[in-house]
Amino acid sequence: MNKTKKERFFSAAALILVSAAFSTLFFSCVSTGTRQEENCSRNLLAPGIKSEKQLVEFFLSENPQIPKERVQSLARDYISEARTEGINSDAAFVQMCLETGFLKFGNLVKSEWHNYCGLGAIDAANPGEKFPDQKTGVRAHIQHLQAYATTENVKLKNPLVDPRYNWVHKTKLARTVFDLAGSWATDKNYGTKLDGLLRKLDQF
Repeated sequence: MNKTKKERFFSAAALILVSAAFSTLFFSCVSTGTRQEENCSRNLLAPGIKSEKQLVEFFLSENPQIPKERVQSLARDYISEARTEGINSDAAFVQMCLETGFLKFGNLVKSEWHNYCGLGAIDAANPGEKFPDQKTGVRAHIQHLQAYATTENVKLKNPLVDPRYNWVHKTKLARTVFDLAGSWATDKNYGTKLDGLLRKLDQF
């Protein structure tokens, strides 16, 4: 191999290495951008992005004792009800997880009440609202979030089942999960706890 051929060989090799490095950097940036775009929103009126399967996998990673079919049904109802009312299904689902201890309950609210957000749970004299079935309980939760996140001129799409809806709609306003601290719950870290669960959900 003469000198000219060597120069050509090394020039070609250098070009290939540069191209490979550029491609790696480019696709790495694209991938990173995609992951960022798939992060759950903290805005209560943003569309949820997680599928039923992703919500179920997230839930079971925290409490694998609950039958998968039950979690699938619950996730399906949250996605459907939230989409109808324009509420963030991801935020609503993790709030359910926080309020029920991933369906372990154990505080004032009982599992058979289908109260997934601690609605009306104050003390022993006021342990919380009771709903006839899962879908109604989920709907009440979504409607309660809608009452917090919108003004009175925004009407519900489904029939009203939340007994506290009208009072909240006139007195509260929350745009993000952080705004629920001190309003939905007295816990000042409530929004941070929801954010932490959404960060975990982001991994699924």
